[in-house]
Amino acid sequence: MTALAPFETPDGLVVIVKRDCPTCILIEPVLQRLATSGAPLTVYTQDDPSFPQMVPSVVDDTNLEASYRLNIEAVPTLIRVKRHVEEERTVGWNREEWRALTGVKDLGEGLPPHRVGCGALNVGPGMAEILLLRFGGITLASRRIEIAPLEDEMEACFDRGWTDGLPVVPPTEERVVRMLSGTRREPSEVIGNVPPNLGPCTIEKIAVNAVMAGCKPEYLPVVIAAVEAALMDEFCMHGLLATTWFAGPVVIVDGPVARRIGMNSGMNALGQGNRANATIGRALQLVIRNVGGGKPGEVDRATLGQPGKYTFCFAEDESDPCWPPLAVERGLAADASTVTLFAGDGVQGVFDQKSRTPESLARTFAACLRGVSHPKLAMASDAILVISPEHLRVFRDAGWSRDRLRQELFALLMLPLKEIVRGANGIEEGLPETIQADFIPKFRPGGLHLMRAGGKAGLFSAIIGGWLATGAMGSNLVTREVRD
Repeated sequence: MTALAPFETPDGLVVIVKRDCPTCILIEPVLQRLATSGAPLTVYTQDDPSFPQMVPSVVDDTNLEASYRLNIEAVPTLIRVKRHVEEERTVGWNREEWRALTGVKDLGEGLPPHRVGCGALNVGPGMAEILLLRFGGITLASRRIEIAPLEDEMEACFDRGWTDGLPVVPPTEERVVRMLSGTRREPSEVIGNVPPNLGPCTIEKIAVNAVMAGCKPEYLPVVIAAVEAALMDEFCMHGLLATTWFAGPVVIVDGPVARRIGMNSGMNALGQGNRANATIGRALQLVIRNVGGGKPGEVDRATLGQPGKYTFCFAEDESDPCWPPLAVERGLAADASTVTLFAGDGVQGVFDQKSRTPESLARTFAACLRGVSHPKLAMASDAILVISPEHLRVFRDAGWSRDRLRQELFALLMLPLKEIVRGANGIEEGLPETIQADFIPKFRPGGLHLMRAGGKAGLFSAIIGGWLATGAMGSNLVTREVRD
């Protein structure tokens, strides 16, 4: 038996086998014949160093380094190598191909002409990540936490304060490496400092939290873009975290990536049941918690909070070409994949099953939007109006564009100052009487955002109110392109 030196593909014929493969056992006489043919021969065995017998040049590959570096997918595999460079290979047993590749004309006499091989051990479940860690040159910088043999992994994550109150997936090295396969970016790349503690955030740290959130690797570029958006100064993540208001990040995904990873923009889009929707938003929140230190009861000072602070993420319905998606309205290309973040405080339902004209339905929307934050507060917070397909049809059939509806809502939401000053209608809350104006717009210019989502049945839409602060002192809607 030969020990494996620092790997260099040997010249001549290279064969990879395992005893737990009927085809490999079948071709054992072939290997013995090649060993006596005079051609340089190296046989790597994946599972049993004593197999095959009577072949002198057998190398123990039970650590699977040679199989990994040779990119073996099935055994037996025969490779011809010259000057340490592969020239040709064949997989399984095919008598004519083996004869042509080895140059031995009588090879395999008495054997069946063809037999398929077996799956190689190096491509078994979970092995790709294990071998990448062993031999692939990838190094994870995150601190390793050893837990006792009888300690439950889930409970260990709870005990160490890594969770949002729900169980998380333990972030083992193999799982983190598998998650990193979803991006071409370097694990060590620092994308910014996460508030409130301004912890440096690497791609690897995002991957760790994406594992814990339950993401698939293909979600990782979206999670990265969401974290990048949250770290933009305009979004003011620190202020959003520290406020006593209900709000948290709302993640809206547009473009091809939303369809590619199977995000929900239709029925129950703002609810449960879709893995991508649920875990992408959760991963962002876990990054804020575990990298930035933003924990409820500490810097997170929400008086009540709301369930969306676990995760609030959905895709926009882009099926109607008459209404371009939110990201396009914000200047991104129609074929770009994007993540938009909004500081939102939950969902307020809009019920209107009677309106069949755009004028009537716009008035319903305006009446409901007036209640955002408080009916007597103006330009205090932004809002998103999520319009369902059945409500959207009312406007589309009448030829109303998004801009037309927005203009109509702006006009309907010019609030008479006398109705919203402090003390009016017996309510002490309101605007100060010192304001010099007869009418005040409910939302600042650009503060009301219109988008589409939801199931095709149901004359309902939704309002997502914003954080009670805007402009330079609060949070602005931000959009980030997904790089991968």
